[in-house]
Amino acid sequence: MRRLRWLSAAVLALAALAVGACGGDDDDGGGGGGGGDTIKVGASLPLTGEFSEPGKAAKQGYQVWEALVNENGGLLDGRKVKMVYKDDQSNQNTVVADYNALISRDKVDLLLGTFSSLLNLPASAVAERNRMLFVEPAGGAPELFDRGFKYLFFAQQATADKQGAVWANWVTTELPEGQRPKTAAYPTLDDPFAQPTSEGIEKILSAAGIKTVYRKTYTIDNPNYDAIASAVKATNADLVVHGATFEDGVGMIRALQKANYIPDMLYQTTAPSLGDQFSKAIGKDTTEGIFYAVSHSKEATTPGNEEFVAKYQEMFGGTEVPEDAADAYATAEVLQAAVKGVGSVDRADQLKLADWLRDNTVDTILGPLSWDEAGRPEGEFLVGQWQNGVPEIVLPEEAATSDKILPRWDPGQGG
Repeated sequence: MRRLRWLSAAVLALAALAVGACGGDDDDGGGGGGGGDTIKVGASLPLTGEFSEPGKAAKQGYQVWEALVNENGGLLDGRKVKMVYKDDQSNQNTVVADYNALISRDKVDLLLGTFSSLLNLPASAVAERNRMLFVEPAGGAPELFDRGFKYLFFAQQATADKQGAVWANWVTTELPEGQRPKTAAYPTLDDPFAQPTSEGIEKILSAAGIKTVYRKTYTIDNPNYDAIASAVKATNADLVVHGATFEDGVGMIRALQKANYIPDMLYQTTAPSLGDQFSKAIGKDTTEGIFYAVSHSKEATTPGNEEFVAKYQEMFGGTEVPEDAADAYATAEVLQAAVKGVGSVDRADQLKLADWLRDNTVDTILGPLSWDEAGRPEGEFLVGQWQNGVPEIVLPEEAATSDKILPRWDPGQGG
């Protein structure tokens, strides 16, 4: 059944709630928890394993937030913030043990989420069981919000099933009819984020008459990209919508080129939003015209974004700012707003923090965020496209960093 693999793994992880072992500590100096002069904020992140690249970027975002909060006087009555990190090794059982340890052993005052729906599914269950607010930076699978949780919130613009809606609606209503694809292929990773994103796009495109000529799911442990690319090529689809993470996103593009198949349009999840990491993996020229959804732009005029970008570049160098770092920073902004609104980090007030978020909109570097009763965000994603070797925002128009939208994937023409 769809998503059986990851749901089964989640059940095993939840069964490990009482496990005493935990992932490798990365406690950057801790101090005593549970009050006093320091507010301890705990997070377990995939610093090794399958999700290590976005996990490390998420840690950078949290580090920037910690630095800026402390430079600006701390939280509440001038209390300094101290982040406590653990490495969940991209493993569901480990992330459960880590969050149990953060709560019971490290006695953190507050929690921040990990990366991916796969890991946040069991991690959020630990927080819920302990009645602690859990704001996550990357975990938009719809299933997370169907469990009746009171403490879970997702700090991006929309859940995965709605991530591609702005782009799909542009294809069906704004793209000139002569340029509009007539057929679409949907190779998709068996992943709780990639699948609903792909399915949400297909629903909109199919309703507009764009025929699905290929839909198959593959697993990350043994994907045969060459076989998938050949099968998609045989359909001669005008559009390929690829539900992917990073490694398979890169692998699929290489396989499509190896098969000498360049569809008119290419949309991918996750991989194209990773900036330099993506362009270095496939080559800048190959990126030209690839579409993707994205939550953040370093050029955005949202409150605090200029300060965030400057501090990120000061701390970590380079010109690009990873989307996952921005998402983590915004997640911490949401937590900070709730703490300020309630005026407390006490365990007894964690439900008040959650209720405050349900009742308020928070201005973040991603834009204003608000949530329904289940913690689902109520906004819309930005649409990105690679142009001349650079990731640009092309939709919505008011957020665009480019005055054009390229109608085709055109590898070999960028840079």
